[in-house]
Amino acid sequence: MTAVREGLPDGRYGRSADQRADRTLKIVGAVLGAVLLGVVGWLGASYISGQDLSGRIITWEAVSDHEVKVHLEVVKDKDDTGVCTLRSQATDGSEVGRKDVAIDQRSGQVDTEVALRTTKRATNAVLVGCTSSAAGKS
Repeated sequence: MTAVREGLPDGRYGRSADQRADRTLKIVGAVLGAVLLGVVGWLGASYISGQDLSGRIITWEAVSDHEVKVHLEVVKDKDDTGVCTLRSQATDGSEVGRKDVAIDQRSGQVDTEVALRTTKRATNAVLVGCTSSAAGKS
């Protein structure tokens, strides 16, 4: 009885087309992955370095059906000025209040209490963001 061999002898005819395609796909995938990682890193670094004002809400309290008291902390360079935007929402998710707060104090850290007027009872207070103004730049 003779043994039946399936397929081609190993190493005799070079790589098959499928093996070459698989290797090409792996290389292309690795290159695209590295490029994507580089782009995400670059965008993250430029976003972080582009922010001159960094703010956060320490506490907030709904003092009535039409007002929220917000304790806002902003960290910045001593001579920078800017604006921080606060907003508040109701239980259904609708916006019930929005206010732009000017940050023009000449210190590195600013703690301020802000009264945010609302159209109905608020369930939260959110810092939308802080941006520096060109007036404070030299």
